[in-house]
Amino acid sequence: MSLDTSEAPPPPRKRVQGGKATSEVVLSAHAGGNAELFRRILELHVPPGALIADVTYGQGVFWRLVPEGRYRLLKSDLATGTDCRDLPYADAALDALVLDPPYMEGLLREKAETRGGQGSHAGLRGWYAAGGEGKAPGGGRWHQAVLDLYLEAGREARRVLRDHGLLLVKCQDEVSANRQELTHVQIVVGLEAIGFYTRDLFVLVRSNRPAVARLKRQVHARKNHSYFLVFQKVPAGQTVARYRTRDLPPPATG
Repeated sequence: MSLDTSEAPPPPRKRVQGGKATSEVVLSAHAGGNAELFRRILELHVPPGALIADVTYGQGVFWRLVPEGRYRLLKSDLATGTDCRDLPYADAALDALVLDPPYMEGLLREKAETRGGQGSHAGLRGWYAAGGEGKAPGGGRWHQAVLDLYLEAGREARRVLRDHGLLLVKCQDEVSANRQELTHVQIVVGLEAIGFYTRDLFVLVRSNRPAVARLKRQVHARKNHSYFLVFQKVPAGQTVARYRTRDLPPPATG
């Protein structure tokens, strides 16, 4: 039996779930800079008027495209005497928290002469390093020190966030001691274990090609992307596996 192919098949049906069809949506992958993607993440997940603490504020790069006054922003970092693992905020006081600590183990090495960090994280290299001026994270070395720092800061974030509050984390995978470390996966696993639900993930691809000094033979792919992870605080007594994401409630006042 032959098939009649003289007529084109009908166009696919558009599926609309309670709204209009559009391609103008926030995508999970973005090529460019931190500021543009960060603005879009806030618009998608954090309601105007929310009380947000950026505890690794630095030079405020993330906030350059966020309209001033849209959020109630608390700026802090090591320059203001604030360690992201020991915050000056009361329990359940914040709607959202932004965390971008050093994500490369070279910043946390014990010996200053081998320690990295001459760029935007230069002010952090002595404080978070093992044997530095501040409190070394967790006692771990190399990449473990990076992960310890994120998880210790995550525990403190859970304390200061109210139920269903949001934790926005910037991180990047790395190769340390010739070992592939998928930092974003480790952070997801670690934070879910202490009561955070992984609400969203964004990939940020740098627009220029990274340079490599003294390359003899390439073993792993050179990282040219980083991540923004959005976590939501699961109330005590609820399991992360059964938690269903919800919009952040109206901002706390007072």
